[in-house]
Amino acid sequence: MSDRLSLPMITLICMDTVCPEKAVKALEYSCRGIEFGDVVLVSHYKPDNFPDNFRYEYTPKCETIDEWNYKALFEMPKHVRTAFSLLCHSDGFVVSPDSWRWEFLDYDYIGAVWPLPSDDFSYRDPNGNLRRVGNSVSLRSKKLLDLPIVQGLEFKAFHGYANEDGFICVNYVLEYEKQGCKIAPIEVAKYFSREYVQEEGIEPFCFHKWHGLNAKYPSF
Repeated sequence: MSDRLSLPMITLICMDTVCPEKAVKALEYSCRGIEFGDVVLVSHYKPDNFPDNFRYEYTPKCETIDEWNYKALFEMPKHVRTAFSLLCHSDGFVVSPDSWRWEFLDYDYIGAVWPLPSDDFSYRDPNGNLRRVGNSVSLRSKKLLDLPIVQGLEFKAFHGYANEDGFICVNYVLEYEKQGCKIAPIEVAKYFSREYVQEEGIEPFCFHKWHGLNAKYPSF
């Protein structure tokens, strides 16, 4: 009997048109001790020695970060065939399979905790409420993935930024919540992933960026 964590309801996915080779390394590392329902690389070419148990999907090379943000919102859904996706990057992926919690699946979106802003607009939704959970490295339900397309949401910059995680968790979050999508609270998100906000004594399931306590994680 395998002692690997079985997550057949989750597609592990990376969309990368900068260095697909590093993306594959991140996907492989994320699969240590875990059996995902599907593992997908979306990129502008298929790297050499691509794993036989991974799926490759083509996308044209992104020339700007906003092109990537757009694709993450409006193209990525078509590459996911399971109830959830786990988006990872070459600088953010699964590092601690033992930290998985089944309560993560109670939410449509869960990422890292965002820091308190030093201005009066960052991480604030249209009603002015501070939103503390987001981040691109995240678990997303298929319902949430499909919503921008189903609802015809406009892709645009807010305060000069068109980040796809901000699109979901801040700027259009009221629409997502209106349609029944649940964003995880800080109390749960801090166990899922870690970026700038860090708490001693917690080993998260994922990470993003090699700041502080995250410096120990591998870099490809």
